[in-house]
Amino acid sequence: MDLKQLINSSEEKLRIVQELVPGKQISIAHVIANPDPVLYTKLGLDPTKDYHHDAIGIVTISPAESAIIIADIALKASGAELGFVDRFSGTLIMTGQVSEVISSLTALVEYSEKTLGFTVCPITKT
Repeated sequence: MDLKQLINSSEEKLRIVQELVPGKQISIAHVIANPDPVLYTKLGLDPTKDYHHDAIGIVTISPAESAIIIADIALKASGAELGFVDRFSGTLIMTGQVSEVISSLTALVEYSEKTLGFTVCPITKT
C-alpha cells in the first residue's frame, strides 16, 4: 500500500510525529543586496515601504524564541528596520541599507555567540 492509499484508508490511520530538538545555533545569516522588488512582496513585506532599502537580511535561529532577543539586538545595532520576526520558527528578516543590515546581523551573531553561547554560522551575502 502506498502512502496515499494509507492516508485514505479507513482501516489504518497514519500518524506523523514531528519533533524539534533545538540546539543553540544560528543556522542562516544572509544578506541579499539589491533584491528584486518582487522578493519583498513574496516575503510578505510592503514594497511601497521597504523597496527603497538596498538589502534584506535573513536569519534563522534556534531555539525559535531567541528570535525575539536577536530582533532587539539587531534593531539597536543600526538603522535597519524589522521586516518580520517569528518566535515559532526562529526567523528574522531585516531591511535597510546594505551597511545597516550587515551591522545588524554582525551584532546579533556576535551577541549570540559571545553572550548566549550559541554556535553561529558566517554571515553570507549575495
